[in-house]
Amino acid sequence: MSAYAALTGAGYRAQIRDKATLFFTFAFPLLFLVVFGLIFSGQDVEQSGRPYISYIAPGVMSWGVANAAVFGVAFTLMQWRRDDLLRLIRLTPTGLPTVLASRYVIALAVGAVQAVVFVAVALMFGLDVGGRWALTVPVLVLGITAFLTIGVLIGSFADTPEAVAAIANFLMVPMAFLSGSFLPLDLMPSWLQAISRALPLRYMNDAVSASLTGEGSGGDILLGCGGLLVFTVVCGALALKTFRWSNQK
Repeated sequence: MSAYAALTGAGYRAQIRDKATLFFTFAFPLLFLVVFGLIFSGQDVEQSGRPYISYIAPGVMSWGVANAAVFGVAFTLMQWRRDDLLRLIRLTPTGLPTVLASRYVIALAVGAVQAVVFVAVALMFGLDVGGRWALTVPVLVLGITAFLTIGVLIGSFADTPEAVAAIANFLMVPMAFLSGSFLPLDLMPSWLQAISRALPLRYMNDAVSASLTGEGSGGDILLGCGGLLVFTVVCGALALKTFRWSNQK
């Protein structure tokens, strides 16, 4: 068995055995969708005549998928480094790309299942899917990739589960509001809207919304993908430079 297959299998088994984390990975974003769906049930936006859920669901789904990518890899790298597993892996021919690739494929699998479940529930609340919905797949792949690099950064700096949770929540919770996942950007002052353009979740929200519901143009999808690609390159370079195999100095 190759090192990649062994690490991926170990990561998969750890993922499904942690029932509490697995449950909340899917249930937490769905809870927001259900709450918003019940609040705005049967209500349409006057200007477009489309249901409110079509404007809410893409942002909440993007945040849920991004959140899972960040927390999943950050907690894993912190635990492996704390338990000296990364140091032992480094003593083998296994390199850093193999370690990160094993986490990447798991993050993609979790994100795919999240998206399918999320869209299925949103359809029950009246989600209006547009004709470009298939473009949501590459957008989600780019989004997961970008936020995975952020998770690697967090996992490289944090030494305890409490530190991972504190840093990740400090980044992801404000980003959800500032990027339009929970609150429409049109309701924000112009200076906050300008700040949101420096956040990767803003680009993921816009691209997912334009592809999944058809609200927006193809240019919005390209701009969103371009923004996510920039964040992936920048955060990925920083993650590779700051990665730590051991807590020992």
